Amino acid sequence: MPLHSLKNIDTAFRQSRFLLFGFLSFASCLSMYSIYASRQAINKHLETIYVFDQGSILQAKARNVAENRPVEAREHIRRFHEYFFTLSPDEKAIGATMEKALFLSDESVKKQYDNLKEKGFYNEIIAGNISQNIQIDSVWLDVSVYPYYARCMGRIEIIRTSSVTFRNLIAECYLRDVLRSDNNPHGFLIERWRVLKNDDIKTISR
Repeated sequence: MPLHSLKNIDTAFRQSRFLLFGFLSFASCLSMYSIYASRQAINKHLETIYVFDQGSILQAKARNVAENRPVEAREHIRRFHEYFFTLSPDEKAIGATMEKALFLSDESVKKQYDNLKEKGFYNEIIAGNISQNIQIDSVWLDVSVYPYYARCMGRIEIIRTSSVTFRNLIAECYLRDVLRSDNNPHGFLIERWRVLKNDDIKTISR
């Protein structure tokens, strides 16, 4: 076979090998980009959550759980105190709100509830047609130590047939992480809860 033919064959082989390597490199880069793009799309999709609210589907962005933890903790404390201190002259209504409060807390709250019940506090609420509401003014939270220390400040309004009494409330507690559930959506448990101050501010006639 002539020498120039061998050179042409060798050149063609090198070109074919170059083209093959080029194609394989391109295919590999394309595959890697496709995987990367797919992961980005999946992550972006996972960051989008849909909230069903009163028959409407609302789109929202999920954030890092750790960033939202203090916000959830303060909301957990607000919700607990609203359940515990919001009372109406109805035994079933009191039982329902107390059950919700107990799902968010430990035996320290159960003891307080049992003490009030034993002293006839809830019977007086029912017999006197008394309503009680609470307005949370602020919740202070220390996340530098665990369990987290919290202090809740608010005002209680006690509505009687002839008068309305306003009281100043300060309570403290510690928060421990627990599993989330339908009864405890924030995943916290209130521990060592106690009322530091519950004094009358004023009473007005109706």
